[in-house]
Amino acid sequence: MDFLQFLPLIIVLVLILAIIIAIFCAVRAVQRKIRRIKSDIRHFSQAAFGTTDITKGAEKMREEMASTPKSVSGMTSLLLPKINSDFPDFNYNEMKERANNVLTSYLRAVNDNNTGLLTDGSEELQQQLENQIQMNSSRRVREHYEQIRIHKTEINQYRKTEGRCIITFQSAVECYHYTTDESNAVKAGSRDYKLQTKFNTDLIYVQDRNLIENELDNALGVNCPNCGAPISALGAKFCEYCGSGIVELNIKAWTFNNIEEKN
Repeated sequence: MDFLQFLPLIIVLVLILAIIIAIFCAVRAVQRKIRRIKSDIRHFSQAAFGTTDITKGAEKMREEMASTPKSVSGMTSLLLPKINSDFPDFNYNEMKERANNVLTSYLRAVNDNNTGLLTDGSEELQQQLENQIQMNSSRRVREHYEQIRIHKTEINQYRKTEGRCIITFQSAVECYHYTTDESNAVKAGSRDYKLQTKFNTDLIYVQDRNLIENELDNALGVNCPNCGAPISALGAKFCEYCGSGIVELNIKAWTFNNIEEKN
C-alpha cells in the first residue's frame, strides 16, 4: 500500500530523469557536431590559407588579393603586326606610354575633382571625365584614387569601323580606391586595402572625318599647313585642295577618347 502511494511521484521522477538524460544526450550530440564543424573549418582553412585560424586566413587572402596584380588580356604580339601594316609609323612604346599617362591623369583628375589634370585625349574623353565628376558631386560623394601604379599594359583589341581605327590598351592597375561622403566616412572601397583592377583605354585614329557621325571627333582631324583646308583622309600625303605635301605627324593624329574599368 505504501509503495502504491509513492508510485505517481516515482513515475514523475523517472520522467524528469529521462528528460534530463535526453537533453544531456542532445547537448552532447550538438557539441560533437560543433566540434566536427570546427575541425572541418580548421582543415579547410589550413588547406586554403595555410593556417587553422579562419579569421587570419581570410585576412591573409584579402591581403594577397590586394597585392596580386590582375592579368591583362594581352594580344600585342598578334595585333601589333596588323597595326604596323596599316600604320608603318606607329610607335608602340610611345603610344603605350601615352596610354599609361592619360589613364593615370584621368584617375588623378577624378580624385582631385579637377578636369584640368587630364593630360591627353579628345573632347569626348574630357566630357566623360566631367560627367564622372558631376555624377559624384550630385551623389555628394568624393571618389578617391590614391597611390596609382600601373603594372602592365598590353594591346587588347584592334578594330576598324567606318572612318576610324580603334586600338584598345588594357592596363593592370593597383591603387587605393574608395568613396567618402561629406563627413569623410568611407561609403565604398577601403582605405586600408589596395584595389587590383583593369582599365581599357581606347586610342582612335580618324581616317576620314566625313564618315564620323560624332561632332566631337571633328577636333581629331588635321589641317593643311599651307592653305588650312581640312585633311579628310589623314593618311593622305598631299592636300586635295592646294596640292601641298603633307608631313603626317602620327603622334598628333592618334588620340584617346574612352577609359573604362573592366572587372
